Amino acid sequence: MRFSDQFEARFTEMLTHYPTKRSVLVPTLLYAQDDAGFLSDEVIAEIASRLDLTELDVRNVISYYSMLTCKPRGKFNVQVCTNIACLLRGGEELLEHCEKKLGVGHKGTTADGLFSLEEVECIGACSWAPAVQVNYDFHENLTPEKMDGVLDEYRKRARQ
Repeated sequence: MRFSDQFEARFTEMLTHYPTKRSVLVPTLLYAQDDAGFLSDEVIAEIASRLDLTELDVRNVISYYSMLTCKPRGKFNVQVCTNIACLLRGGEELLEHCEKKLGVGHKGTTADGLFSLEEVECIGACSWAPAVQVNYDFHENLTPEKMDGVLDEYRKRARQ
């Protein structure tokens, strides 16, 4: 497995900031996913080896966090929160709107590979519900109309 020079520099730097190798697992997984697109079997094996962990240890952590994936996603991963605060303020309707607008369901990816969509339990933005996270960006107080604008902005970014 060959990671980018940027990943290697981040990984080396992170090791100096934590008391044990295991402590860098989550940030390493995030950087590896950004670098490789998803956490393949090869990536998981490499990270486990580097951190003196078993592949099962690594997979257990991956399964816990919704932002980590072992399958390819679209360039922009749209996570719609439907937990109680978002649910009460229109989260389910927002998810349904996204499904219609993008033409995919939960954990689906658009045919052009631009967007993936998933329903998530909580993104920690309850005070600004309903909320959506696209990759690492938060979008709050959304309506279907505002969501259309958010998706359009990401489409524009992809063309640049």
